[in-house]
Amino acid sequence: MRLTILGSGTNVHPSRAAAGYLVRTDQPILLDFGPRTLANLIKTGINRHAIRYILFSHFHADHFSDFITFFFDAVYYSKFIGTREDLTLIGPRGTKRLFNAILNTFPGFKSAAFRVSLREVSDHSFWLGRTRITPRSVEHSPRLHCLGYRLEYAGRSLAYSGDAQYCTSLLHLCRDADVAVLDCSFPANRPGPGHMHAEDCGRVAHEAGVKHLILSHFYPIADRHNVKNQAGRRFRGRISLGRDLLKLSL
Repeated sequence: MRLTILGSGTNVHPSRAAAGYLVRTDQPILLDFGPRTLANLIKTGINRHAIRYILFSHFHADHFSDFITFFFDAVYYSKFIGTREDLTLIGPRGTKRLFNAILNTFPGFKSAAFRVSLREVSDHSFWLGRTRITPRSVEHSPRLHCLGYRLEYAGRSLAYSGDAQYCTSLLHLCRDADVAVLDCSFPANRPGPGHMHAEDCGRVAHEAGVKHLILSHFYPIADRHNVKNQAGRRFRGRISLGRDLLKLSL
């Protein structure tokens, strides 16, 4: 299993793309697709037209808006240049309503040379090829269904919080994970609503028995503080700061 961080920041960040993660198991899988992550996906050298599965944690713009550019390119490519794989979009409640509205605004979508499937998931594991996916509902925005995901492949596990606050379901998602990529929006001394701060991330990693904690989804204020040390107050294991195009083999 290999992880490439496509975006470690938020909607408008001076130096980081927003949320996006490429996980390669027996196939490439995208976790979220925020602004400026498409450019970083291209930089990885992976064939974006071979991507069949995109998993969305929730539908705040910093987690899905680059999908629109990606999809417009996919339709054009499939009609005039080459063949691309069918595409499955997976996410929380509301996925079908949102993407039906988006897709049906595209001229030529209905004549595109690939199929698009929409799937809503919640708290039940499923398989994509040989990769087991476990979604978990997490606490973030009170009027929005939000998910974290756990991916397991070849005896290794990766947990991704999406946007989340400290909650029991997040602990279950991260239990004994080899790597956990957690929402570290704020420093511990300047917490904000709806997200974890650095000590929260350390607490989750400690209580869940995570092996390697990766802090990500930084608001600009988080970059002005030593969030790694703050997370280390609660977690004595390995801690890394996420950055765009960071690659990790599990």
